[in-house]
Amino acid sequence: MKLYVIRFNSIAKIIVLTFIAIGVLSVSYYSREKVAVVFQSKRDLPIYSVECSDKKIAITFDCAWGSDDIPDILNTLRSHQVKATFFIVGTWAKKNPDAVKMISDEGHDVSNHSYSHSRMGSIDTNKIKNEIVKCNQVLEEITGKKNDLFRVPYGEYNNDVVRVARELNNYTIQWDVDSLDWKPGITPEQIKSRIFKNVKSGSILLFHNDTKHTSKILPEIIASLKSDGYTLVPVSELILRENYYIDNTGRQIIKK
Repeated sequence: MKLYVIRFNSIAKIIVLTFIAIGVLSVSYYSREKVAVVFQSKRDLPIYSVECSDKKIAITFDCAWGSDDIPDILNTLRSHQVKATFFIVGTWAKKNPDAVKMISDEGHDVSNHSYSHSRMGSIDTNKIKNEIVKCNQVLEEITGKKNDLFRVPYGEYNNDVVRVARELNNYTIQWDVDSLDWKPGITPEQIKSRIFKNVKSGSILLFHNDTKHTSKILPEIIASLKSDGYTLVPVSELILRENYYIDNTGRQIIKK
């Protein structure tokens, strides 16, 4: 009986050690799998800025609410001989077709800001596609021109948003200089300070129409940027369309 007990204990130990070994190997295997998944998953970034050999920048306006200041903004751009990019919500375009046509006729980019200003990072891919396609259709019906630039509302995006836009042959455009001109209580001096402190070659500047100060201070901002040697071009002319990669800051870099 004693011998039997010893054998049983030995066998039991072997079984226990075997299960421990299997467990360790399993944890190790799945840990490696998880690490592999982490390293394989790569953030798909929009374009925040562009590598430029000269001092080119782009001024952009997001249009989602009122339209009363559009004539003043266009007058300023015309008087300073500057072309800009207007990211327009589809429902805004349907309410303000004359403003959209005016922007297009002046030679500015009329670009996609989604159809209904939804939070694109929290909807499924079919809805993402519908938001982009429907807005492009509205803009083309008004202007007679095709568009290939898209900006997500609220700056919210995920890999699906960027991928779906790319599959629709649209470049997703963010910004690297935010005026915060929409923010309640912000002063003209604060807006200008944000622009002048952060702008650099290849920057994309974010403004909004239908704000308290933007249309009023735009002439001074443009004049100051020009005096600093910047050339202001629309996003369609600023971005690279071939032989580039996007670094971890969202900057388009020319492949050497």
